Amino acid sequence: MSTTLAPTYWWGTGRRKTAVARVRLCPGTGKIEINGRSVENYFTELRDRRLVTLPLEIAEQIGKLDVYVNVHGGGFAGQAGAVCHGVARALKEMFSAQPVTETASPEGTVPSVHPIVLRLREAGLLTRDARRKERKKYGRRGARRGFQFSKR
Repeated sequence: MSTTLAPTYWWGTGRRKTAVARVRLCPGTGKIEINGRSVENYFTELRDRRLVTLPLEIAEQIGKLDVYVNVHGGGFAGQAGAVCHGVARALKEMFSAQPVTETASPEGTVPSVHPIVLRLREAGLLTRDARRKERKKYGRRGARRGFQFSKR
């Protein structure tokens, strides 16, 4: 009777503009799969591919974790930002589960945050980028642009 243990997964949800990414990390060989395709096939732009791997570089986990992503909504730039945010949040989940030594302070013992989570926070990867497209207003051509004035 052989018992195989299910792999451990860490989940993270990332959002950017109108894109939403559901990210799943597990120990592996460094494979990154987005909507069933490799990252090279999904994101054609180099900047988008680098944005996806940026949290893994900061956490020094490239080649150690497999990344599986389902992403929908928005365009490629928004989707790349959402995947980056989701990977960072999944890494935070992963490192928050690991025990860290507690620091002594005048108020007592305070549980310290894992240093990799601090690096992700300092790089701004755990903060959602809330910028969105501004809505069009009535009586105008766009969000702020009015119609061209004609004197005659």
